Amino acid sequence: MQDQARVVIVGGGILGCGLLYHLALEGWSDCLLIEKGELTSGSTWHAAGQCPSFIADFSMAKIHHHSNTLYPKLEEITGQYVSWHGCGGIRFATTQDELDYFRHVEGVAKLIGFRMQVVGPDEIKRINPFVDTTGVLAGVWTLDDGHVDPSGATNAMAKGARDLGAKIQLRTLVTGIERAGDDWLVRTTEGDVRAEHVVNAAGCYARRVSQMAGAPTPIANMTHHYIVTDPIPEFQARDEEMVVMRDPYPNAYYRQEQKAGLIGIYETADAQLAWPDSDNDPEWQSENELFTDELDRIADPWVARVMERLPLFADKGVRRIVNGAIPHTPDDNPLVGPAPGLRNFWQCCGSSIGIAQGGGIGKYLAQWMVHGQAEINMTGLDPRRFGAWADREHTVARSIEGYQHMYALHVRGEERPAGRGARKTPLHDALAAADAQFTAAAGWERAKYFGPAETPSYRRNDAFDIVAAECKAAMEAAGLIELSSFAKFEVTGADAGPFLDRALANRLPSKDGRIGLAHLLNENGVIEGEVTVTRLAADRYYLLSGAAAELRDLDRLLQSVREGARVEIANVSDAWGNLVLIGPKAREILQGLTEQDLSNAAFPWLSAREIAVAGVPVRALRVNYVGELGWELHCPMERLPELHAALVQAGAPHGLKPVGTYAVNSMRLEKAYRGYGAELTNEITLVEAAMERFVGWDKPDFVGKQATLARKQQGVAQQLVYCEVEADDADVAGGEAVLDGEKPIGIATSGGFGHRAGKSLAFAYVEPAYAAPGAEFDIWILGERRRAAVRAEPAYDPENARLKA
Repeated sequence: MQDQARVVIVGGGILGCGLLYHLALEGWSDCLLIEKGELTSGSTWHAAGQCPSFIADFSMAKIHHHSNTLYPKLEEITGQYVSWHGCGGIRFATTQDELDYFRHVEGVAKLIGFRMQVVGPDEIKRINPFVDTTGVLAGVWTLDDGHVDPSGATNAMAKGARDLGAKIQLRTLVTGIERAGDDWLVRTTEGDVRAEHVVNAAGCYARRVSQMAGAPTPIANMTHHYIVTDPIPEFQARDEEMVVMRDPYPNAYYRQEQKAGLIGIYETADAQLAWPDSDNDPEWQSENELFTDELDRIADPWVARVMERLPLFADKGVRRIVNGAIPHTPDDNPLVGPAPGLRNFWQCCGSSIGIAQGGGIGKYLAQWMVHGQAEINMTGLDPRRFGAWADREHTVARSIEGYQHMYALHVRGEERPAGRGARKTPLHDALAAADAQFTAAAGWERAKYFGPAETPSYRRNDAFDIVAAECKAAMEAAGLIELSSFAKFEVTGADAGPFLDRALANRLPSKDGRIGLAHLLNENGVIEGEVTVTRLAADRYYLLSGAAAELRDLDRLLQSVREGARVEIANVSDAWGNLVLIGPKAREILQGLTEQDLSNAAFPWLSAREIAVAGVPVRALRVNYVGELGWELHCPMERLPELHAALVQAGAPHGLKPVGTYAVNSMRLEKAYRGYGAELTNEITLVEAAMERFVGWDKPDFVGKQATLARKQQGVAQQLVYCEVEADDADVAGGEAVLDGEKPIGIATSGGFGHRAGKSLAFAYVEPAYAAPGAEFDIWILGERRRAAVRAEPAYDPENARLKA
């Protein structure tokens, strides 16, 4: 076996082979895949092989689409048997919410280019004459997907990779992974391999492989049954293959398997972990392992309901029962990208529908590894979205819940209970007593609004007026928001200023007590992070970023420190709480609790002071994300209840009201403030994002400067615009198609209703020809075209008079 490679991939399932193939396509042929058994011998070989196009998340839909366009031509490309069945699929809607969701995905299909139609029960019966449509409102018919032989697709990509020069080592167990200078040393039963990059593509073994390198891997292995029936005469009598059916009533998929039937069940109760006696991990000697079937556990009501839907299955015998393991993550998205805290150790695992995603994950992870960025937004796949809070208990609870809800739509506003409370501030119970309705962000419990529980919906619901009242209070009196979930970092040392000046695109605040907004870019100029920078002293800076960006931004900062630099970076996210006091009465309320002069002359906008508020030490930052007079008040986390109680008491005579994150989003849209992961992503530079005012062009250098300048000079293919939308009872949420007639011209990134301005607002990336103020186009909102017009300025207080009041 070779002793050096640029990349070592651990695991020979469909994700590992898909990545090997695409790395070779990108020109990285010096790659070695190591598999302890034979290719596909983990969980790939026994998979049912479904490849659906239907998915709402734009990045995941791109991943599925690449697989579904690659697999049909793999056999021709490689000469290796694949067995692609392009029979299409239908998923049922049995509720209005599901139908709304279908209409949203219609827009995704328009953008990506896969064929999809929403069809009624009569048309469903024409497409599949065997199915009973009782209780079905509609179906979504995807014409370009189907199913594939998992072993065939995997072996074809493996052959394609070998043909391009990559290597595969079988029957070789990886026994250790450790650092060796700037490289990795992969120890195996056949000798050691030194590599620049290591990728964990070990499927159900992924946790065990990650533990060798010290990488957290929040995965739970679940058991999953599918049943293959005896041959069915109706299938034998026709040449056309039945479409793959996906059905929330039995929580199942069912389809034709050659001339027999196949039924896959995601039981909604009593789902089982795999390998419970070995901490949910398989033993190394496990190979092609299946578990004893538990037909009695899944028969009633799930299999019985399939028989109701497809009566021709009802009296057929069972030829085979497959009960195998599939991995799940806490949010059911795979882990694709860098492991936190480890340079060049990559995760490519945790996919619960790995056959559908194997080709696409390989493509986009290969782009990230080779070029430093992917063509799609990788935020929702990045393993660093999970921190230490995603412990074993949390991971298992969420994974079971996700498995049991495979075909149960997660409607906007719905809060599911599993794994909740992973991160709570000391203020949680007091906010709950004030009728806070919580959602979770990076494990943190955050109040989304204060009032009765909402009715989940894709349309404006019963929280709409409550949020409007919170925005009104912020505009007319005062509001108090808890945003302790911010990621927070202290950067200190004699070289802290020069370090940040090079790491960030914008100029640093030049004086103590000043605040600026800046961005972390990579060498390609694309946006890796956004931070608020407060200069507390020449050698002491306080950085804030979004909750979900905590580990990603920490990695970016730590890995940007040059050898010998006198810089210390501390993650203080859990140590500091944050209350945001906003509104025209904010100064009057706060002045009564501090000796610090809060006048504009003494404490102007974009400045910071270390003060005492009601005896609590506070870093007071005159900045906020909602566009009102106000202060962020950062204090030691354990003093948060004390500070909150003092502000509530002082604010009561002034009409102070609690405000949640729904209102924050409404108000930031009115101010045209971008959001990281939506408007600001790894796909684009500050030029496309219309954020050039935050580029320090006059700085000698910063990471990504030359690439950003080149993008500015060469022009862009897409431009961010800020729009006013002629909405009805539903607003842009993100991911909607932007259209000029039938021509897709862009994608909406986020939106909502601005209650202070009384307008429906949205951001979108569009072709530059549509970016001028006043330009008009349509946005596809739940199946309806809604006219939108580009605005030249924020919908609320464009002069920032209220912020500077």
